[in-house]
Amino acid sequence: MIKPALLFSTAILLVFNTVLFGQSKGINREKYRINTKETDNIITIDGILDEPAWLTADKATNFQRVLPTDTGYAAAQTEVKVIYSATTLYVGIVCYDSTPGKRPVESLRRDFNFLKNDNFVVFLDTYNDQTNGFAFGVSAAGAQWDGVQANGGTVNLDWDIKWRSAVKNYKDRWVAEFAIPFRSIRYNGGTKEWGINFSRLDLKTNEKSSWAPMPRQFATATLAFTGTLVWDKPLPPSGLRFSLIPYVSAKATQNKEAGEGIKPKANAGIDAKIILSTSMNLDLTVNPDYSQVEVDRQVTNTDRFELFFPEKRQFYLENSDLFAQLGNDNLRPFFSRRIGLESSVQAGARLSGKIGNNWRIGLMDIQTGKNDTVEAENFTVATIQRKVFSHSNITAFFINKQLINPVTDVLSSSYKFNRVAGLEYNLASADNHWAGKAFYHQSFYPGASHDAAAVSANLAYNTQYLTATLNLSWVGADYLAEVGYIRRKGYYEINPVFQYKFFPASSKIADHGPAYKMDMYFDPSLKLTDRVAQLLYQVEWMNKSTLVLNATNTFIELQSPFDPTNTESIPLPENSKFNWNEMGITFTSDIRKTFNWLVSSTYGGFYNGTKLMLDGELYYRVQPYGSLAIITTYNNIEMPSPYKSAQFLLIGPKLDITFTDKLFFTSFVQYNTQIDNLNLNFRFQWRFAPVSDLFIVYTENSSPTDYRIKNRGLVLKLSYWFN
Repeated sequence: MIKPALLFSTAILLVFNTVLFGQSKGINREKYRINTKETDNIITIDGILDEPAWLTADKATNFQRVLPTDTGYAAAQTEVKVIYSATTLYVGIVCYDSTPGKRPVESLRRDFNFLKNDNFVVFLDTYNDQTNGFAFGVSAAGAQWDGVQANGGTVNLDWDIKWRSAVKNYKDRWVAEFAIPFRSIRYNGGTKEWGINFSRLDLKTNEKSSWAPMPRQFATATLAFTGTLVWDKPLPPSGLRFSLIPYVSAKATQNKEAGEGIKPKANAGIDAKIILSTSMNLDLTVNPDYSQVEVDRQVTNTDRFELFFPEKRQFYLENSDLFAQLGNDNLRPFFSRRIGLESSVQAGARLSGKIGNNWRIGLMDIQTGKNDTVEAENFTVATIQRKVFSHSNITAFFINKQLINPVTDVLSSSYKFNRVAGLEYNLASADNHWAGKAFYHQSFYPGASHDAAAVSANLAYNTQYLTATLNLSWVGADYLAEVGYIRRKGYYEINPVFQYKFFPASSKIADHGPAYKMDMYFDPSLKLTDRVAQLLYQVEWMNKSTLVLNATNTFIELQSPFDPTNTESIPLPENSKFNWNEMGITFTSDIRKTFNWLVSSTYGGFYNGTKLMLDGELYYRVQPYGSLAIITTYNNIEMPSPYKSAQFLLIGPKLDITFTDKLFFTSFVQYNTQIDNLNLNFRFQWRFAPVSDLFIVYTENSSPTDYRIKNRGLVLKLSYWFN
């Protein structure tokens, strides 16, 4: 059969490239070293570096440009010092600014938009594995930005922990001071070196810079290019420590569509974080409540497949790559948002972290409750990862969904259990030019056949000028991952991507170049069922404005009936074939401006009809206290009789007010004609202590035609973090 030969050859290519490039040179870490010494001084976090320990601390200087070009020293220079005490890592930063004018800042909200704020970030490779780490940053107005890093540098900003910072602004510079408790991060005890890098974005000069030099095709968060933080003595391992995060909540809900009155409810629960060692932690939750989580941004769906929305709940985020990054974007065997979707979570536990220098483990067990239509369920996930070569790894995993005491007349699933096991190989060369992934997954359930499996291999080559990727996949018709995100089954996929960039000697244009993408699907008999071929040309200016032109050809043979408007009207018949062309244009303005915008338009065929799509995004900020965003999508689908034509409008104004860096109000309105709904969401947050919050959230859904309320709810939630 073709699938073993095709995918096996790609897997061999991955291994071959690892052998050749796994030991290749990245940055010269010996050249970029900063020493840190322990101090017994009391460090006051006020943005003023006047304690004696700062005066004698080693200094990182001579920051180099990353963007718009990656040659030469930065015009806006930065100095950084690092010291520590028995409990805390301190970072002192001076960001020099000789350019007149106000420093651009969007708001005071935590985890601000990196590209729209003058900011400084430190990236910590605490395991020295160039794969996992932590990021801490501030804007020039003092807003905090923090996240956990995985997969070589990707930052998940939904992760929040306790740390302190302060910023002072002067005419020619701004100064920042960080205090990061060792208990808030994970690392290997006994080590004398961490990977470290510092990143600065200065919007007035439109310049991004870093201490250890970074090729401009990579984000400054990339851990393969860090320098070295050298401790004056090995860090000791920590003893057992824990934090408790209890909450109480009160809510009132009303389902007016069902004729119900207002239903009040009080609730309480607790989370616990137990630090077993400097590199291993246990998270526990009992009766968790997620009512404060920000509402998802809706999108108009004219696709045949389910939409993906990322996980935002805190319990699932630390070391989340061990669980959430299994598989690939369209083939995830585990997707934590499936848990608690139909019934509430009763309790859960997560053990995750690192064992020694080369091993990581993740264990998760979640129990949900029972209601009128859904049985109680237990979810178990186990992963183990081994580092190989410079920063590649091999991962094995097992996922189990089990019904508890199933009763036939209320089953939410056809099976009493669904299990998926797999083995994955992740390639990342030392210089980050080569990356890839190969995996094999097998699902188990009553009656599963030999086609209850999935195999995939991907290889990517990335340089400053050239990006080339090839992805090959096979997913069996009987592959089942009930706790996963699987867009489709029973296919072969071939997906090549090619992009080239030119860097002209121009004072206005940063780069430009073409890209070509092809995505083809074949049924089990190797008959072509889908093909999307897209040719693009992109121009990026020095001020970060971008223009993208694209032409797309699409071929689809429907494997099942489908209504292109997703409104349950007359569907197009199974086995019908369609071929159409589209043209599109997208322009993004200079995001440094107080008023900035994006506009995108696509027009062309759509199955046996036509579609016009218009997207618009408008952003206006009142620095630094808030911003107004209006995001709009309009689709006009014209179909021949007897099929239904449709016009869809989705408009989402969002008002974000940050009274201080601890007091926030967000108003989000989503008017969506495709689902005939007007959603209102008002969210007030007071962070009265570190990672301790009072939330007041009001949500309402109503009809957009007569504004008749369908349902609504008011929630008050109070949580406090006890060390």
